Amino acid sequence: MHIVIMGCGRVGAELARELEGRGHSIAVIDRDPTAFRRLGSRFGGRRVTGLGFDRQTLEKAGLAEAGAFAAVSSGDNSNIIAARVAREVFGVENVTARIYDPRRAEVYERLGIPTVATVRWTADQMLRRLLPSGAEPLWQDPSGAVQLSEVHIAPGWLGHKVALFQERTGVRVAFLTRMGEAMLPTSKTVLQEGDLVHVMLPSDRVAEVEAACALGPEEERT
Repeated sequence: MHIVIMGCGRVGAELARELEGRGHSIAVIDRDPTAFRRLGSRFGGRRVTGLGFDRQTLEKAGLAEAGAFAAVSSGDNSNIIAARVAREVFGVENVTARIYDPRRAEVYERLGIPTVATVRWTADQMLRRLLPSGAEPLWQDPSGAVQLSEVHIAPGWLGHKVALFQERTGVRVAFLTRMGEAMLPTSKTVLQEGDLVHVMLPSDRVAEVEAACALGPEEERT
């Protein structure tokens, strides 16, 4: 998968190297060409100089073919503008933005753009939002039989109750992150746009569960 990263600071460079190491095609955008030194000589992806919310810059980075976009520059406004352009203009499904102000993060979550506030940022959290199926489990029991993972749900699940989601996918929803806040759902809780869904599942069924989550309930039934 091709992934575009806006911002080549410590966070962006670390994310780029990690994702490239997982076999993905990477393009990194930064307006300061000297920032690309952080990527190191072994980095084989694209280095694009320019503003990360400029359409021509994003086109040079290959965003039209990208499966994910991460805005991790030092500016909240730049990050959210770039994230919205990626989502709304280029139609990128997996978009996430690094936000310094947690209060702003709640607003952006309502827009359907997952955010990671700096105070709780880790590389793994960002990876879970870009590659929901590619990060390590959040927790795994000592035997390795059961794990807690964040799963990416298809838009078709939005508006449906957690009970139906659990029935069709065979998982137990442990908690949701909604507008930056964790919540314990009931069977009547309805899945909403922007929800991050954390589930308990058998470790040997990860691929099967991911496939079910990637289909809406109507598609899953057919």
